[in-house]
Amino acid sequence: MDWGTELWDQFEVLERHTQWGLDLLDRYVKFVKERTEVEQAYAKQLRSLVKKYLPKRPVKDDPESKFSQQQSFMQILQEVNDFAGQRELVAENLSVRVCLELAKYSQEMKQERKMHFQEGRRAQQQLENGLKQLENSKRKFERDCREAEKAAQTAERLDQDINATKADVEKAKQQAHLRSHMAEESKNEYAAQLQRFNRDQAHFYFSQMPQIFDKLQNMDERRATRLGAGYRLLSEAELQVVPIIAKCLEGMKVASDAVDAKNDSQVLIELHKSGFARPGDVEFEDFSQPMNRAPSDSSLGTPSDGRPDLRGPGRSRTKRWPFSKKNKPRPPLLSPLGGPLPSTLPNGPPSPRSGRDPLAILSEISKSVKPRLASFRSLRGSRGTVVTEDFSHLPPEQQRKRLQQQLEERNRELQKEVDQREALKKMKDVYEKTPQMGDPASLEPQITETLSNIERLKLEVQKYETWLAEAESRVLSNRGDSLSRHTQPPDPPASAPPEDSNHNSQDKEGSEERPSEEGQDTPIYTEFDEDFEEEPACPIGHCVAIYHFEGSSEGTISMAEGEDLSLMEEDKGDGWTRVRRKQGGEGYVPTSYLRVTLN
Repeated sequence: MDWGTELWDQFEVLERHTQWGLDLLDRYVKFVKERTEVEQAYAKQLRSLVKKYLPKRPVKDDPESKFSQQQSFMQILQEVNDFAGQRELVAENLSVRVCLELAKYSQEMKQERKMHFQEGRRAQQQLENGLKQLENSKRKFERDCREAEKAAQTAERLDQDINATKADVEKAKQQAHLRSHMAEESKNEYAAQLQRFNRDQAHFYFSQMPQIFDKLQNMDERRATRLGAGYRLLSEAELQVVPIIAKCLEGMKVASDAVDAKNDSQVLIELHKSGFARPGDVEFEDFSQPMNRAPSDSSLGTPSDGRPDLRGPGRSRTKRWPFSKKNKPRPPLLSPLGGPLPSTLPNGPPSPRSGRDPLAILSEISKSVKPRLASFRSLRGSRGTVVTEDFSHLPPEQQRKRLQQQLEERNRELQKEVDQREALKKMKDVYEKTPQMGDPASLEPQITETLSNIERLKLEVQKYETWLAEAESRVLSNRGDSLSRHTQPPDPPASAPPEDSNHNSQDKEGSEERPSEEGQDTPIYTEFDEDFEEEPACPIGHCVAIYHFEGSSEGTISMAEGEDLSLMEEDKGDGWTRVRRKQGGEGYVPTSYLRVTLN
């Protein structure tokens, strides 16, 4: 069944139906366009949301990134960001495959529909014109017949009238004959016009219009099929991203399963464990007795055995300030007169009496401690450096690595220039053999520039090879005095650890030269020292010296090859690591000279 046969008389109905179909196509295109805008806005909001909750600090600088909860949250944010990307992909596919293509197809359908209905209206106009001509010929035939009949009646009446002249009768007969002839011609014209109209009408209803209606039917069916394909594209765009979205959701599920509460608790312990013992009971200090009382168990800074308790790095008194800043440098033990306090008292316990005011002693002690703390902090805080071309500002191992990288880059550039030179030579040979392909002289500037670059790169390679050989020789020779570093370490403490033999000898000499009254103030300062300084920090690992290093510079410490050391502070990026020797003493050594193992 087709429209030309069944709907031959429904021209207006078909016109309204086809217009409705095109309007539906335009409405669907508009719907998909707004849908893409919704998807794009949704994806944009998701990306903004992810950006809002991403950490501002780099992962390596964020201690919270070590927790599985934070890592899972970062993974979920990444999955949400990928999900937003899939929504953008859906919007792009809908915009290109549906909106643009269907909008273009709709314009083509409108042009085709307009052409078919113009053709149908022309056919209708021709049929109407034929009908008008038929009506005109019919009316003319009718009018001529009436006039011919009237003329015949007039001629017959005059012929019977005895008073009419012969001339009048003849004239009336001629007029009747003329009218009869005109009526006959009108009849023939009317018959021909009628035959012609019937033929045109049959062609209009049985051939011309059915063909136009069939074309409209074909056009409408193609439009409906294409619209159905557009409906299918809407679902296919979603189905295309379903596997990836499923992976995103699966990634979120994996991230949720990756949360490990026990491990997070352990990570928190590793990040913030101080290693200090819990504070003990506060001792009772009896101030009711006069300052010149005999030595006793309650004497200020004097133990029960009568010897001053000079608590060094191994003192047994517990830490009183567990929440203070970590790695606070211990101020050197100073006498009230500003000199270093002797580690041993060869003359026995001092008298508890002091020849000076205790408040003045404490004031001098505080003045002597502050600049020491500032100088030690400068060792860790100063990072100013002067970068040199041969990387001599770096430790030997790091200098060797950087020089090796630069040498490899120069060799790659050199090989590239050599290949370019060979290519230019081959091209020049081709131009010389076949001049029509190009002028060989035009390649001379490029060849000259390439040769210049090769010479320059060769000199740079030679320079870096020399520097690399020197750096490797320094690494192999284990020369600590030739070590390049970012900055000079700050001044070390005024006294080395008590276990150092050099320090012991200096302390003995100082104790012999100082008056005996300086020793009388020692117990007072010992109590002050215990109140205002922290226990040494716990080691965070251990390390083994790979090479021998002479700590000749200030702030450094000597070590022997193969010596086991305690790791007190990791390398902060300047090539130095703080360690503690087993026999006592802390200082900085090159990181490249160590094999480090963290706890």
